[in-house]
Amino acid sequence: MQFLSVPDYHMHTPRCNHATGDIRDYAEAALKAGLDEIGMSDHSPMPDGFDPAWRMRRDELEDYLCEAESVRTAFAGRLTLRIGLEADFHPGSENYIAGLIAAHDWDFIIGSVHFIGDWGFDNPDHLDAWTGRDIEKAYCDYFDLVAASARCGLFDILGHPDLIKKFGHRPPPDSRRVRMAEEHMLQAVRQADVVLEISSAGLRKPVREIYPQQRIVRRAAELGIPFTYGSDAHAPEDVGHGMDLCLQALLDAGITEVATFVKRRRSMKRFVL
Repeated sequence: MQFLSVPDYHMHTPRCNHATGDIRDYAEAALKAGLDEIGMSDHSPMPDGFDPAWRMRRDELEDYLCEAESVRTAFAGRLTLRIGLEADFHPGSENYIAGLIAAHDWDFIIGSVHFIGDWGFDNPDHLDAWTGRDIEKAYCDYFDLVAASARCGLFDILGHPDLIKKFGHRPPPDSRRVRMAEEHMLQAVRQADVVLEISSAGLRKPVREIYPQQRIVRRAAELGIPFTYGSDAHAPEDVGHGMDLCLQALLDAGITEVATFVKRRRSMKRFVL
């Protein structure tokens, strides 16, 4: 099946210290991939210098916005560029993130969980910390944080919502604890009326799987939870990666639309005729 192009709302710049290419490079790559809308969403600063190696500094934020606005103007009529931010949900930082959000006129905010306490579970430098860990508990703790990120009211989109599986660590497939944590998370998302991201990034990681897994996509569809698509591009060649696979996963769950955002106002766009 041929799908209509949908926005790719998740991509980064070198300001996060682990991406390459400037915003113009991403825009050019999007045009080559046949996309007509993208959204930049670089990693937000965090308070007290938290996790500095994986995000932009506060004093880089204005430069990020200026570059994005310049490229948006340069590509007007050819490509729509939305300006967003990927902000970590890390309990205790909510007021700081709320201040960042209030200070600028964003199109969308992605909220993502990358830490359980001080453990950066998706950081390859912390991979040894998985050794001997209770994997079921890690998954439950993670989904509890995703649920809390939905309830906090700061975010429009929840990024890569089962990122915990990135390195391939899996709980038992029949784990009741994990199923309950997933359901609790999805109920929180539904009640908060926020959007989940379906992300192709996992296809490029050791897990080799879309985020989130199809069971979560199907249950989200039953609950009427909308999705956006994101490649989580950290290089221009990642833009639009795996889009058709992600859209097929949505279609297999009975979903035919994705969410789009302008100035944090949501609308829906069909991706099949």
